[in-house]
Amino acid sequence: MSEPTVVIEEILRRSEQGVTRPFVCRGDDNALYYVKGRGAGRRSLICEWVAAQLATAFGLPIAEYALAQVPDELIEAQVFPEACDLGSGIVFASREMPHPQELTLVTRDRVPPELATDVLVFDWWLHNEDRHLTGRGGNPNLLWDMQSDELVVIDHNQAFDRDFCAKRFLASHVFASNWNRVYGDHVERERYRIKLSVALEKLADIRVSIPDVWWFVDDGVPADVTWDEVLKCVERYQREDFWNTP
Repeated sequence: MSEPTVVIEEILRRSEQGVTRPFVCRGDDNALYYVKGRGAGRRSLICEWVAAQLATAFGLPIAEYALAQVPDELIEAQVFPEACDLGSGIVFASREMPHPQELTLVTRDRVPPELATDVLVFDWWLHNEDRHLTGRGGNPNLLWDMQSDELVVIDHNQAFDRDFCAKRFLASHVFASNWNRVYGDHVERERYRIKLSVALEKLADIRVSIPDVWWFVDDGVPADVTWDEVLKCVERYQREDFWNTP
């Protein structure tokens, strides 16, 4: 298991966006983090941590992330409302960017096609539907760095979705229009197969890095996620029907 590299020293506020409504906290390195803990659920934390590391291995420009430690005293002091929903112990922390803006239809068109297709294929691979953006709106869970003029990937807590729907995914994914760049090109499909295979070389290390406590909820009850279902999802890339669409 990986040890936390950041200690949370202060809870500043809670985000109003996102299903898990992460807490904005200050770490002992004086940086600000969006932190997900007890209230996010064990499954969410495991999915987030595994997907984040696979995103790094795959080469996506993901926001800096880490395991963090929330001291018992910080929660027991009850100086912040809803602190119990963060909980003490090991949590997932995503470092706050200095100049972020949620991706819009305008900035979406400034993303290089190769990178847009990478994000699309990665989400297809991990059964992550949580990247919606159409002319009717949506939440892409992607940021645009105003300073560097670049895309930043965040939020994978809904990866490995048991209810993944390919038709819905291709209808609303922010980069769905790039699908034919890979689906209709056998050379590209083989290139991505190799790229996915290389990313999976990190899988054993990723499994070891998951905090042991995340596999259980209170009183030793197993969390609503298994490593077998993660493996089943990521190993699909080897199947002939991996690219099949409805």
